[in-house]
Amino acid sequence: MIYDLIIVGGGPGGVAAGVYAARKKIKTLLITNEFGGQSNVSADIQNWIGTRTISGFDFTKALEDHLRAQEDVEIIDDDSVGSVKREAEGLTVATKGGKAFKTKTVLIASGGRRRKLGIPGEAELNGRGVFYCSTCDAPVMRGKSVAVVGGGNAGLEAVVDLLPYAGKIYLLVRSDLLKGDPVNQEKTEQSAKVEVIFNALAQEILGEGMVSSLRYLDKKTDEKKELEVQGVFVEIGSEPNSDFMGDLVRLNEKKEIVVDPKTQAASLPGIWAAGDVTDGLYKQNNISAGDAVKAVLNIYDFLKGN
Repeated sequence: MIYDLIIVGGGPGGVAAGVYAARKKIKTLLITNEFGGQSNVSADIQNWIGTRTISGFDFTKALEDHLRAQEDVEIIDDDSVGSVKREAEGLTVATKGGKAFKTKTVLIASGGRRRKLGIPGEAELNGRGVFYCSTCDAPVMRGKSVAVVGGGNAGLEAVVDLLPYAGKIYLLVRSDLLKGDPVNQEKTEQSAKVEVIFNALAQEILGEGMVSSLRYLDKKTDEKKELEVQGVFVEIGSEPNSDFMGDLVRLNEKKEIVVDPKTQAASLPGIWAAGDVTDGLYKQNNISAGDAVKAVLNIYDFLKGN
């Protein structure tokens, strides 16, 4: 059997693609090892358009329910893609579980993964005061003390996102200087809410059920210190889930799939990509969904020969 479309990923992009593919009567298979993407651990999502507030758990369930309501989409939800290959008869998508499927087109919506600190308490308190998306979660820190870990653009942008909400913001920087855009450096340095701590190495996040403090090492004095905070934003960058693509399509220096912003088409005909796995400038749920819809509409035209 040859599918018209295989969608890789079960986040907002993958699900949006599945819904639109079903509406276009495209013979589709969606492969994911989990629904929801990076937002499934968010305590409170407040920027999903049309929904004032929703937990990551409920958001994930809503996405899955919407996809399963479609009649023309097959779903594999307990496996992940290991490779995509171009063959004489088309494209073959192989899973890590040993299955292989042939298809005319592929949409990669596999998202990305936030770089982790790898310190005690980080995984245990993920979504319970440990956050990886300031745009998503800054509003839940209204009036609270927050630590942002990361002195590059991601860290500075997180500080700017938090300024309207947090009561106090500690910015922990591993080196002795800020490396982000000058405009964000200026906003950070001019705010009375922000205290920049240089030469700080995060070592442990503490809390019983919710974050209560962050321990760090002062690299200059070798002294261990502790900040009382209710939130820790880990902002040390992200990585796209594109490893399984090999060199099949063009990737940028960050290993993001380079796409045509008008259509989401990748460099190899028959492959499209949407969301955080691409070189798109902004990484947001709403943007991932919109890009995926755009891709499916273009895939439909491609399959029809338009």
